[in-house]
Amino acid sequence: MLLEYIAIGVMIAVATLIAFIAIGLGELFGPKKKSAEKDTPYESGMNPYGEGTRRMPVRFYLIAVLFILFDIEVVFFLPWAIAFRQLGLFGLVEMAVFIVILLIGYIYAWKKGALEWE
Repeated sequence: MLLEYIAIGVMIAVATLIAFIAIGLGELFGPKKKSAEKDTPYESGMNPYGEGTRRMPVRFYLIAVLFILFDIEVVFFLPWAIAFRQLGLFGLVEMAVFIVILLIGYIYAWKKGALEWE
């Protein structure tokens, strides 16, 4: 019974070994000269200003969570579409209920102003 999982274990071991080899080679052969210029933060070609640890509004996190929530729920459409003919009317009704629940959540987030960007 456990013989079926040997291939997965070997794949995990090989992936871990490759990751450690890549990190080790980078540490061994990579540049090591430290300078103040290299330690400065850099993002999208602009010089940083202000603190790097400023507070972010909660709205950014709310939109990110809503995106992940609706994105993951939309993924459930693919298995339903593949098995649509076998599920018949029951599958159609269940997906309609699922879509109505999604729509209610979307309308609720819209009415609360969670989707507005200022």
